[in-house]
Amino acid sequence: MNENPGKFISFEGGEGSGKSTQLKLLARAFEASGQAFVSTREPGGTPGGEQIRNLLVTGAADAWDPVSETLLFYAARCEHVNRLIKPALDEGKHVLCDRFADSTIVYQGIGKNLSEAYVQNLHRLTLGNFMPDLTFILDIEPSAGLARAKSRAGNETRFEEMELDFHARIRSGFLSIAARKPMRCVVVDAKQTPEAMHRAIIAALAERLDLQLKPAA
Repeated sequence: MNENPGKFISFEGGEGSGKSTQLKLLARAFEASGQAFVSTREPGGTPGGEQIRNLLVTGAADAWDPVSETLLFYAARCEHVNRLIKPALDEGKHVLCDRFADSTIVYQGIGKNLSEAYVQNLHRLTLGNFMPDLTFILDIEPSAGLARAKSRAGNETRFEEMELDFHARIRSGFLSIAARKPMRCVVVDAKQTPEAMHRAIIAALAERLDLQLKPAA
């Protein structure tokens, strides 16, 4: 856990698990509490990261081989951490992030069979041991999540178009990380209503990080 008063909180999960919705609700709770925070996303968060995002989340499912894809994610992540996340934490702000390194371990390391060790070694080479203080893993059965995701408008559908077996590996990978990292990770049942998920997240923040927030109205 970092030494700053600001805490780094990430949201992870498969497609359609509700990460973006939960991040928005949590941002409203932080805003209502008067606590300084930054909301961001991966890939993205900086001008360079957003350019890389467009390369990664649009287009054909097979547009990149796993190594090239992973290197692009880490190019965006290094910009994100060094230009936005660490400066915000140093200022005492909380950082709420839609995806971080766990997604690359799961999507590329496990889902695309690159290996967890490859991604973890790349992370150590580029960012050392920098990781979130708390990670919420929103868990949902892949077919239900994909049905939700495909009902949304937009062209960021590259990963949604991958086969169901890929998404099953994604779910298994996230749950494996949660089991191995119980001090950092909290699994939230994403079959619940958004309001119930939000209340569970608020309760976990109070218990794990002593952040006292009222649920968003």
